[in-house]
Amino acid sequence: MPTPTLALLYPGDRAMRERGDPSESRFAALFDAFAVAGLRAVPAVYHDDFADEVEAQLGGVAVVLVWCNPIEGGRRRDRLDAMLRRLAGQGVVVSAHPDAILKLGTKDVLFDTRDLPFGSDVHRVDSLAQLQAELPGRLRRGARVFKQHRGQSGAGVWRVEAGDASAPQLLRVRHAQRGSEEERLDFAALAHRLAPYFDAANGGHMIDQAWQPRLVDGMVRAYLVEDRVAGFGVQAVNALFPAAPGQPAPPPGPRLYHGPELAAFQGLRRLLETGWIEMLRARVELPRDRLPLLWDCDFLFGEPAADGTECFVLCEINASSVAPFPPSAMVPLVAAAASRVPEG
Repeated sequence: MPTPTLALLYPGDRAMRERGDPSESRFAALFDAFAVAGLRAVPAVYHDDFADEVEAQLGGVAVVLVWCNPIEGGRRRDRLDAMLRRLAGQGVVVSAHPDAILKLGTKDVLFDTRDLPFGSDVHRVDSLAQLQAELPGRLRRGARVFKQHRGQSGAGVWRVEAGDASAPQLLRVRHAQRGSEEERLDFAALAHRLAPYFDAANGGHMIDQAWQPRLVDGMVRAYLVEDRVAGFGVQAVNALFPAAPGQPAPPPGPRLYHGPELAAFQGLRRLLETGWIEMLRARVELPRDRLPLLWDCDFLFGEPAADGTECFVLCEINASSVAPFPPSAMVPLVAAAASRVPEG
């Protein structure tokens, strides 16, 4: 068999690695698309238990595309990131590079870009003492959303609102993890819940973002291949949806995928491609050739402009494990990966 030019890295167990069957992975269609383009792509099923074996495999490829959450199966991806940095140092194109993820794919990006057109009222909180000192004043202006430095699936994201007249000392608190219910907590109880996020191992701080009332209108996810919009995902995101006390939030609606020509979001596409991505890249000091080959920006709806123009507020950026993604992203992703393969 000819030497593979690309590898798709995603988590799995020993049995999955030994089978090495692209057709059984969730990326089967992408493997097929690479084959149609004349590029041999192979699975690189990853687990810390056989990381050395995966690293030896990847030493012979030109490009590795990575899908692995910040926490996978209860494990952080520290060992994987160290391996990917070594491979990049040897000339392998790694997407997304761990350093690019740190610049784009943590909640710090909301603080770094707070004054840009897609930014919002965001603060960095470095200690529980700072939280206690600053939270009351901010809550007088409205609810806040606290986000841990790095995570996924709603873990470490908390909506906090001032208590009502019947119990002003009790804050209304809801965790964004699925199935969580609103609770009434005093500050000491809230601090106990949030304390782990201030441990150095978990980033040592939290990001405090103003609640966006139009979350009830859903979220739009712009999928990007490098610096071009390759599709959209539209979803009713209900993890923090206001609900009656003692009741869970309603389940999220299905994510509907669309191509980049979706009429409703051509304004957002123009903003991203003609300015916002460059502003973002410059602010976090990320060279263009380090942009992930596939990533996405999640936007909530802000208050419309005076002329009725829709406004968008950045909620988060995903770069660690962008899947699933719109079918429309397949062709540009293959082309972008192919462009990184040396000729000959």
